Amino acid sequence: MSTTSKAVRIAVDTMGGDYAPEEIIKGTVTAARKGDVGIILVGPVDILKRELAKYEVSYLPISCVRADEVVKEGEHPAFAIHRKPNASVAVAIELVRTGEADAIISAGPTGAASVSAIRSLGLMPGIERPVLCVPLVGFAPNTVLVDGGANIDCKPHHLLSFAVIGSVYAKRLLNINQPRVALLSIGQEEGKGNKLIQESYSLLRDSGLDFIGTIEGNDVLSERANVIVCDGIVGNILMKFYESLGHYIVRWLKGRLGSLPLAGSVKKLLDQMSSFTKMTKDESDDGGLLWGVNGVVHLMHGNSQAQQVSKAIAKTKHTVEIDLIGASRSDLATIISKLPNYKVTFRPS
Repeated sequence: MSTTSKAVRIAVDTMGGDYAPEEIIKGTVTAARKGDVGIILVGPVDILKRELAKYEVSYLPISCVRADEVVKEGEHPAFAIHRKPNASVAVAIELVRTGEADAIISAGPTGAASVSAIRSLGLMPGIERPVLCVPLVGFAPNTVLVDGGANIDCKPHHLLSFAVIGSVYAKRLLNINQPRVALLSIGQEEGKGNKLIQESYSLLRDSGLDFIGTIEGNDVLSERANVIVCDGIVGNILMKFYESLGHYIVRWLKGRLGSLPLAGSVKKLLDQMSSFTKMTKDESDDGGLLWGVNGVVHLMHGNSQAQQVSKAIAKTKHTVEIDLIGASRSDLATIISKLPNYKVTFRPS
């Protein structure tokens, strides 16, 4: 869509996340004050009014839409969305479907957001499940991890579609024309890994993608692969470990060097590493796009606070402005058209 003539409108699930609604609304107010974005707060109106009363918002482009139900952590995603059609995340996503909003952000349960997005917005052609793409910013800037936690129970054809979406991400956002794809496993030999890995290996090998085989954990940051494919459990564990890695490296070094008289070069190195750690954290702590659905759905971490919410709104606004979904849909169709076995191996669950 073109947004040159009007401000981007972002629906905000105010009831999702560990610090909802206080931090969610605080972050949206901060983003609205920066201008050029319309905010639609979705949640119980009495709660929205109570939180907004803490700020001067009369001049800000903030509106409210009522949604009296909340999906909580631990609820079965599909059952919860079915039982709670007026849940804040479902109502917010429906605003995107009807065109009242251009995008939605949520810090609520990933599964519920995924189910609601699939039901309301649908999936891009050739995709059965949406995924979270995790760029390994900092240590491996030319690598993306797929899936970062949207899919827990996976079948081989799911991992094949993850590889296709990851290839679209690498082409569109990493500017890599022919991304190298690898499966994450416990060894580099073809027969290593569980049944899921072994069967996925065959599909990827025959897919037409630039599949280089399996890689182990010690190769994740080597950039041998531009797209690393795994199920959502492995991906989410690895993502959260990676997000904390820089912090613990710096803490370890400071603990051993902090009591020593540091030479200027050593202190400079520690300062640079601290800056690097902050950059890595800043690039990832506001979550990311749910790839594969026909709309902009930005999922934040459950522990997101105001700063992360404000950043997520800015990132989501940019995603809409550059029409990333439309461009990705085109890229996806192009890639799938060049994979002779994709339609044969792609099966419904």
